[in-house]
Amino acid sequence: MRRSHIVAARRSAVLPRGGGFKSQELHELAAPVIRAALYDSGIEPERVGEVILGNALGAGGNPARIAALAAGLPEKVAGLTIDRQCCAGLDAILLGDAMIRAGLHDIVIAGGVESYSRRPLRLRTDPDGGAAQAYDQPPFTPWPDRDPLMPAAADALAQRFGISREAQEEWAIASHAKALAAQPMAEILSLEGATADSYARHLTHRLCARARPLAGSVTSATTAVAADGAAVCILVADRLAEELGMAGPAILAGRTLGDDPELPGLAPVAAIEAALAEAGLVPGDLACAEIMEAFAVQAIVCQQQAGIDPAIVNPGGGALARGHPIGASGAINAVRLVHELRRREGYGLATIAAAGGLGTALLLRT
Repeated sequence: MRRSHIVAARRSAVLPRGGGFKSQELHELAAPVIRAALYDSGIEPERVGEVILGNALGAGGNPARIAALAAGLPEKVAGLTIDRQCCAGLDAILLGDAMIRAGLHDIVIAGGVESYSRRPLRLRTDPDGGAAQAYDQPPFTPWPDRDPLMPAAADALAQRFGISREAQEEWAIASHAKALAAQPMAEILSLEGATADSYARHLTHRLCARARPLAGSVTSATTAVAADGAAVCILVADRLAEELGMAGPAILAGRTLGDDPELPGLAPVAAIEAALAEAGLVPGDLACAEIMEAFAVQAIVCQQQAGIDPAIVNPGGGALARGHPIGASGAINAVRLVHELRRREGYGLATIAAAGGLGTALLLRT
């Protein structure tokens, strides 16, 4: 069976909405990251078969195609943009792997890009000719009573599993501390002068106590901020990687599964279990795990319910310490994992949850 290897993995810094990337269009964020990954790999642009990018907030128009052209890839590269909300960036990598396994391409660039700063305003037209109504969160289920706002869903998760506000704050404080200790990060390219995730700070219990309540035990201190950023991985078929002398972790398994839409933060657990089973592994085999921190409680529950050692989770900090560029966040986790596995060989996991009750997990091996 053909396998994919990730031979290069790069990302931009993650900057909060309205920050240093506030003027950047999607392709202006993604194209330099694509070029940097190609440079690292030594692959000529003409050899790339496809570019797949996750994006959740854009206005359509296939940003992957625009980014591919802006990056200098040949016009034959069609570009494919996918939207599975927060899972999109990681799902783009799984889709690229599937294309390579199926023999459609030998080289695929996959990841995600998002700009909260430049996202379009959303209006829903009135079929009776009245004024259009603005909205922020689109529906994720056909049932309004089972389609909670994300902070409320996070608090429901906290209540179900008995995760206190204090435990969530401890997780957030640790995430920021790890992120500060990990700077600089080799995977970040300089873009608009930004060479590091700007949001990481010395978070304290006193600052947490003053945080804005969002829903029950969930506060602004334990929620990732809206952000801008891009990340990509270059996937190469195993035989070609061997022929070209390229090294990089192999993609062992991956899975996206749906679960209870009222508790979306729980969905990655089933995906993690399915991916581990596919690879014939158990949680104790993992050397590193990059678990999404859209909310501290979501990361805690995933770590606990999947049976993952907390000591190997997000060693360079998580999204609480950098921000959450929705369609790119899963790809950022994958890029982080690739670089962490260069320091600690073995098996690695990247995982993320999405609104509507979705979870994605990716397993790599060095």
